[in-house]
Amino acid sequence: MAEHFDSDILDQVEDGLKEPDLFRVLLLNDDYTTQDFVVEVLVGIFHKQPVDATRIMMDVHQKGRGVVGLYPYDIAATKVNQVKDLAKMREFPLKCVMEKA
Repeated sequence: MAEHFDSDILDQVEDGLKEPDLFRVLLLNDDYTTQDFVVEVLVGIFHKQPVDATRIMMDVHQKGRGVVGLYPYDIAATKVNQVKDLAKMREFPLKCVMEKA
C-alpha cells in the first residue's frame, strides 16, 4: 500500500508542475543605432552566431523589429536590462523589449 501511496503523491506533484511562461525578446529599429552595434549586442549578450545576428539585425532594420529569442521571465528581463545598459553606455537609443509569448 505504501508504494501505491507514493506513486499517487508523485503523480499529484507532477500534475502541479508546469513549464515557466516564456517571454519574447525583441529589438526595435531606430534611425541612429548602427547595424554593427546591433550585431555586437546579438553576439555578445544573446550569444548568437554572426550569421544569425546579421539576419536578426536585418529584420530589425527592414521590419522595424526583430525577435531575438524566447526566455523565462528572469532571463528575458536581465537581457533587456543588459541591452539597455550597453546602449546607454555607448550612447545609442537602441530599444529592447519583452512580451509574453
